[in-house]
Amino acid sequence: MITSPAAAIDLNADLGEGFGRWTLTDDEALLSVVTSANVACGFHAGDPSIMRRVCELAAARGVRIGAQVSYRDLAGFGRRAMDVPARELAAEVAYQIGALEVFARAAGSRVSYVKPHGALYNRTVHDAEQAGAVVAGVRLAAGEAGLPVLGLPGSLLLAAAAEAGLEAVPEAFADRAYTPAGTLVPRGTPGAVLHDPDAVVARAVRMAAQGEVTAADGSPVRVSARSLCLHGDTPGAAGLAVRVREALGAAGVRVEAFA
Repeated sequence: MITSPAAAIDLNADLGEGFGRWTLTDDEALLSVVTSANVACGFHAGDPSIMRRVCELAAARGVRIGAQVSYRDLAGFGRRAMDVPARELAAEVAYQIGALEVFARAAGSRVSYVKPHGALYNRTVHDAEQAGAVVAGVRLAAGEAGLPVLGLPGSLLLAAAAEAGLEAVPEAFADRAYTPAGTLVPRGTPGAVLHDPDAVVARAVRMAAQGEVTAADGSPVRVSARSLCLHGDTPGAAGLAVRVREALGAAGVRVEAFA
């Protein structure tokens, strides 16, 4: 995959990943740093109260609200492989987008894009049927106007989105290991998630400024990214996000929302 370095890049984070009294992400702190918020819509995490609160916080800070749609898997945090019929998956994607839209509009904002989560994200990299179902769900929820779809560069999801006339937005992950093919190393593999803050910051700058990352085998991989993901469930995520944003600015890369 060929790309050129970014003059500007969006910073997105997974937010609202709690349920009831259980919380995981430091939503308020992260919303002071990121430009786009991937809000859990209740299928892998999140509940109505959390969704409402995150939308209110995001709207107050001018952060774009995105629907982070997932397989229906609260117990497995949306990270377990599932086989869901395409028509059913499309309906579930639309359902999640619609639920978040209610709270976004009540906060004076709107849902600006859609990003799959976890197992669904990884499945739509190579599964045409599931990718098409996600896109069909976006169309079902958003109609002819559509919504941008955030995904891995070269994925079947982004290809399906573009074919359907939706804006396909490629993203990169500063804290995840890559294969030589440009896909993410599965989470169950040792070293799949990077925990060294200095390494994460350096990778973020290299991805944005040079369009490149080092794969797990040491080979260079070209990456195309209009958005850079920082996982909200990483320990110290808010502080790390601040460091990444400052480093990007120092490298001459503007941080601004894509949507």
